[in-house]
Amino acid sequence: MNVPEYIAKSLIRDAGIVTPDGEVARDSRAAAEQARRLGGRVAIKAQIPAGKRGKSGGIAFADSPAETEEKAAALLGSEVAGHPVDAVLVEAAADIERELYVAILNDGSTRGPLLLFSREGGIEIEEQGETILRKELDIRTGLDPATAREIAGDDALAGVMQKMYERFIALDCELLEINPLARERSGRYVALDCKMTIDDSSRPRQKELFARVESASGPLGTALEQRAREAGLYFIELDGEVGVLANGAGLTMTTLDAVHLHGGKPANFLEIGGEAYTKATVALEIVLANPRVRSVLVNFCGAFARTDVMAEGVVQAHETLRPSIPFFFSIHGTGEERAIAMVRERLGIEPFDVMDDAVKAAIAAAREPAGVRA
Repeated sequence: MNVPEYIAKSLIRDAGIVTPDGEVARDSRAAAEQARRLGGRVAIKAQIPAGKRGKSGGIAFADSPAETEEKAAALLGSEVAGHPVDAVLVEAAADIERELYVAILNDGSTRGPLLLFSREGGIEIEEQGETILRKELDIRTGLDPATAREIAGDDALAGVMQKMYERFIALDCELLEINPLARERSGRYVALDCKMTIDDSSRPRQKELFARVESASGPLGTALEQRAREAGLYFIELDGEVGVLANGAGLTMTTLDAVHLHGGKPANFLEIGGEAYTKATVALEIVLANPRVRSVLVNFCGAFARTDVMAEGVVQAHETLRPSIPFFFSIHGTGEERAIAMVRERLGIEPFDVMDDAVKAAIAAAREPAGVRA
């Protein structure tokens, strides 16, 4: 879940990190009033889930309430980086001496938090390359004061890093990034921007935060993603034509990669491993509800998970829903003989011996003109 900037900033303020004074405005007159309260010189920032807003025209600066009203009116109702702007954050301008970059993220290679730091912050941070310091953190011990001080070089900046880490852990973040983190001429550090992404699977622990974001931004995700979330399924809608059902996140990602590799486009990410196989009917309903889906690829590979148990769920779902589009199966692992026989006998579908062959067949079927299929 991407957290809007103004909410993310309130969350890091709770940890003691300084942010500019400011409020969200949803019309230009409210923006002007906010600028008047702040003394006139302000930044006006489109509240959209996208980076590089400065380059996309999503950030403006004004020196008076009248100018703020004019520029806010231009932003509100417009589209920035493909996202409609329905709110702007009006903040007091900072007295910047230097801009820095600090981020903490989950690192897949080390399976733990990774601290990124650069003394060259700003919108071109991805081009900084070797200037970015990378520090792997042990999640069991966190970011201790000595390590933070060694990286930061001064106590105030080290304190910001430690407060960021506290928020990162407490809120189940996948990413917490402050860019730029401004050092003002007074020596104070101020978070001029904040990007925060929360692990979707943390919803049971972070109910209040999810509710707050949804209340401010509307329901998260597409209608099908919302429906899947309500059913307890992890589903991401994509823009392709090949529906995908697989067990386990790793195999599902591999299946999506294989579809791309062979020239197709997957329509979704959806894993039904573990106990999710008991929800196979609602899972299949969600996949088929996408009007772009022209074929469905089912890929099961089981070691501890039994493929025959998972196949039973999908076969029952197919028998219940009776879809008109073609299905293609690849089944390997524990229980595969019974699973293959079940698919063959009850659905009249012959599973493929090789996963790539099933992928190619699903792609070919998705490309057939409507009405051509047998």
